[in-house]
Amino acid sequence: MTADALEAFARELARARERWRHLVNHDPAQRTYGLLHHDADVMAWLICWMDDHDTGFHDHDGSAGAVAVIDGAVREDRLRLGAAPLQRIVRAGESFTFGPADIHRVRHAGRRPAVTIHAYSPPLWRMGAYEVDSSGALRRHSISYAEELRPLSAA
Repeated sequence: MTADALEAFARELARARERWRHLVNHDPAQRTYGLLHHDADVMAWLICWMDDHDTGFHDHDGSAGAVAVIDGAVREDRLRLGAAPLQRIVRAGESFTFGPADIHRVRHAGRRPAVTIHAYSPPLWRMGAYEVDSSGALRRHSISYAEELRPLSAA
């Protein structure tokens, strides 16, 4: 699926409130998730965010993605080779895409809880979660898409 098609899919799901309204559940302790769609080409999740919810830096191990913000706001920090990191606040009604090689983190932003739709193509299977170890080296940990992303810290 192209980036434009994936973003259009996420935005279309965001408009279809009857498909996800029952899944909205804000938990101060952790993000909550609901699987909205999964076929051979695309997987889509609804994610609910509150203060201090943070994915940590991660990649999508071969899957491209699109995020549509339904309510509230999230912050994306994207690492870039040879350039300063991209940092942006994405608000309700806005969306963004990322490629399979991108390393980014997504965090709750603002005062009100947020709700987002995340679409991935091909469907997620594995992800890479990143940490800087005690020697300062960047380490990638391969994790299942079913594991919750969170910031990793050196042991």
